[in-house]
Amino acid sequence: MKIRELIRSIPDYPKQGVIFRDITTLLQNPVGFRRAVDELVQPFAGSGIHCVAGIEARGFILGGAVAHQLSVGFIAVRKKGKLPWQTMSVEYELEYGTDEVEIHTDSLHQGERVLIVDDLIATGGTACAAVDLLDKAGGQVVGASFVIDLPDLGGHEKLEAMGVPVRTLVSFAGD
Repeated sequence: MKIRELIRSIPDYPKQGVIFRDITTLLQNPVGFRRAVDELVQPFAGSGIHCVAGIEARGFILGGAVAHQLSVGFIAVRKKGKLPWQTMSVEYELEYGTDEVEIHTDSLHQGERVLIVDDLIATGGTACAAVDLLDKAGGQVVGASFVIDLPDLGGHEKLEAMGVPVRTLVSFAGD
């Protein structure tokens, strides 16, 4: 069973001309979900990862499973205003405006090795902001794992230009 075949493509969502790549169908399939988690973990197993940072929201599902597999802790990277305790944040540019991601101030310790996990890398704005935020918090981002890459949008290359190795499982070019 191929992971690509378990990803549902929804045309014209959330707007005309966009094809939304829905991983809920992958998550519903126990064999596919397990395989995806194993493949997200594989390049980083045994590399001294201290924690996994999952980006809101599907990155929480995948990142939690990856953290479990690596036997490490989990850091929630959330949109501004969603965390209940003291936070630190980084603002980043969107196509029209800005947004912010944040983590709790006690999420990690100086020098800890962090793996970022999310479902999809597109333009890379949120993922690059997560790298900046984790660096600001004293972490060392040693990689980023995604189920889906939309290579035409350039996020993969932006992360690699920041010195972050990127692992993706499937690619949808031209979307």
